[in-house]
Amino acid sequence: MLRGHQTWVFANKPVIISTGTVGGPFEANGKIAKDFDLLHEDIWLKQESFEKAQQTLMEEACQIALKKSPIEKENVQFFISGDLINQITPTNFAAKTLNIPFFGLFNACATSMESLALSAMIVNNKGANYILSGTSSHNASAERQFRYPTEYGGQKPPTAQWTVTGAGCSLIAQQGKGPVITSATIGRIVDMGITDPFNMGGAMAPAAVNTIENHFKDLNIEPSYYDLIVTGDLGHIGREVSYDLLLERGLNIQEDQYVDCGLIIYREGQPVLAGASGSACSAVVTYGHLLNRMKNGELKRILVVATGALHSPLSVQQNDPIPCIAHAVAIESGSDV
Repeated sequence: MLRGHQTWVFANKPVIISTGTVGGPFEANGKIAKDFDLLHEDIWLKQESFEKAQQTLMEEACQIALKKSPIEKENVQFFISGDLINQITPTNFAAKTLNIPFFGLFNACATSMESLALSAMIVNNKGANYILSGTSSHNASAERQFRYPTEYGGQKPPTAQWTVTGAGCSLIAQQGKGPVITSATIGRIVDMGITDPFNMGGAMAPAAVNTIENHFKDLNIEPSYYDLIVTGDLGHIGREVSYDLLLERGLNIQEDQYVDCGLIIYREGQPVLAGASGSACSAVVTYGHLLNRMKNGELKRILVVATGALHSPLSVQQNDPIPCIAHAVAIESGSDV
């Protein structure tokens, strides 16, 4: 059901019955390493290229989610996913391996919640019984496409962020045991004229604010409804900018209630500058760390707001501003439903 202008409410409460999270060696040294299902010691993953390694990450996350579930792969109707690389190549090839009917998406780092929102909508309206939803990123493949290859050794400004090497996947069902998806607010493009690809947090902050503000407006609820409001990968700079903007708009959000996936995943001292980024950032933090906290009873209601900077190498070369977007999905503790 549509509530307000841009929010879906899922009356049938689709269930996240299982998840799979995979990371690389840098993530293995981070703060939430114990929340990954699988961690690799080598960023190549025994593949010939970083893009093929990213494909492997996505395949492994999906396979883990299926293995942890009570169903077989043949029961899954759709795979909904995307990534950062040209024409979402790693995801396309992963979809070939999985051999599941496939929707390919691109919303940059907002893809994690875009795919989850669309999966929930389809399942809620009985368009499928089971859907695999997720995304992936790889530090070396993203650096090569959007900035400089890691071998180049180019110096980065303090506003830059570190792309997560990993993949996160969830299996959404009409019924079962697990956290439930109660609503989703679909974001709109917000462009504040920022052209610096090394300041994605600052560019994405207004998009996060726009989606969060409209989520509470559409549902007529207060921020206190949620235990946590979690942004995707704004990092230190974007998180501070967006928090100040939310307070200016009269949203009473507590300091410790407003957290960012880009600040959760790595330890202090890891050379990530302003924090983590990448489409896998919010996916692995949500499907690993946050849902584990829900299972342990620490959290009951969370709003995950994945943010995406929709620039490309071409748009950067043409000095275009960075259009940004954010999608919010509400997840609540559930049981057998």
